[in-house]
Amino acid sequence: MQTTTSNHITETMVMDLLRTVLDPELGIDIVSLGLIYKVSVAISTLEKTTVTILMTLTTPGCPLADSFDSLVRQALLPLPGIDLEEDVIIELTFDPPWVRDMMSEEAKAELGFF
Repeated sequence: MQTTTSNHITETMVMDLLRTVLDPELGIDIVSLGLIYKVSVAISTLEKTTVTILMTLTTPGCPLADSFDSLVRQALLPLPGIDLEEDVIIELTFDPPWVRDMMSEEAKAELGFF
């Protein structure tokens, strides 16, 4: 179900913005890589919008893990009425662990995984 808030922010809008975030090592966007497991947009009774992103990394020991938080938050800057620190929740999980099959066909082709 597509959630729309008073600021007209949808999960689709968030996913489109996340497509601008490139994995620094692979040069492929994090949505096509399959790193985004879920996006939720919720509005509270105070008309405050919260964006929650459940994501993973290609490996638990990813040396660039800390940079992803900042990259994701910066990508969401165009969302109206969102405080990037207070209104964006990024949850990192490794359950299920990322596997190549989570990538889009285009990402697999670009990385030569056929």
